[in-house]
Amino acid sequence: VQLQAFGGGLVQAGASLRLSCAASGHTFSTYPMAWFRQAPGKEREFVGGIGWADINTYYSDSVEGRFTISRDSAKNTVYLQMNSLQPEDTAIYFCATGSEILSRLVSSYAYWGQGTLVTVSS
Repeated sequence: VQLQAFGGGLVQAGASLRLSCAASGHTFSTYPMAWFRQAPGKEREFVGGIGWADINTYYSDSVEGRFTISRDSAKNTVYLQMNSLQPEDTAIYFCATGSEILSRLVSSYAYWGQGTLVTVSS
């Protein structure tokens, strides 16, 4: 299983970005997909995720209402639409899969993308 995350960049506060995570070698629709992020000097934290049936999405409190996760099973790709970005959203963003359930725990996921850097300037 390989995950490739891309779409990061440098933006100003209030801007939007859409991250993509392309999966290969994997029955894409079988497992939930999650996004995590890791800011400098901090632990990796759960951002949000989408269930295998594409029905349920869950978000951390810090991004609820600003970020939206979706998936395109035909393209084996999951997206993270990020709106109203703030400097505190600056981090490396990772996609992950391989957990039987949609979990907020890093240890639950077997497969990780390489991460894409999002930098939000004030």
